[in-house]
Amino acid sequence: MDQVVEQYFPILVFVGIAVALALIMIFAPMVVGRQKPDAQKVSPYECGFESFGDARGKFDVRFYLVAILFIIFDLEVAFLFPWAISLKMVGVAGFWSMMAFLAVLTIGFIYEWKKGALEWE
Repeated sequence: MDQVVEQYFPILVFVGIAVALALIMIFAPMVVGRQKPDAQKVSPYECGFESFGDARGKFDVRFYLVAILFIIFDLEVAFLFPWAISLKMVGVAGFWSMMAFLAVLTIGFIYEWKKGALEWE
């Protein structure tokens, strides 16, 4: 039992320090900072002027399309890093499987480009 406690003690110290620092960072600004709100500070604003309209307005579908495209190509890069590191171990088969993966994504990118999904009006 003592051996288990000895192995986990550094982790417990690390977690304790992390929790203490987090609490300090949360509560120190409340103690040190000046708490003198005036009417202008607590007023709602949007880009420097009073808000107008409903916050639940409809968004153009292109916002979501750009977000999906970003996620797709971000994941592509996320798969490229481990593949590049382990290229010696995966060999020729791993190389060509990644080339097929990149070809599918490139074809999708060209299709989206031709459809005008990346154009903003």
